[in-house]
Amino acid sequence: MQTLGIVDVTWGGVAIPIEKGGKLKLGGLKNNAVIMGRQVHRAQEMEASEVTVTTNLKRGQKIKDLYAVGEGELIARCDTGQTYVFPEAFLSNRPEMTSGEGGKIELVWMAGEPEELIDG
Repeated sequence: MQTLGIVDVTWGGVAIPIEKGGKLKLGGLKNNAVIMGRQVHRAQEMEASEVTVTTNLKRGQKIKDLYAVGEGELIARCDTGQTYVFPEAFLSNRPEMTSGEGGKIELVWMAGEPEELIDG
């Protein structure tokens, strides 16, 4: 049976090639323990989604093509059939490039709970 191997990322309609090791943390409501005496109850709070990937800076590429200050649509497509759509994602970090390793650039998006689509 196939397990997750490749994630394709599209940001603002542009496919971004990413290195192996990207991370998807799916946000949504989570339960927190609330202790009252000898009882434990729960209180919900929203947790943000976080998508972290590494791409590379190529000759002639403008860094501002990767970075936008406002919100945009982020799509993460898994090779196992799941697609996660984040309609109002935003980048939470500023550009930092690593020389000697292909111009690595880490991109970190934050968003709300995604819409999950499954390919039949």
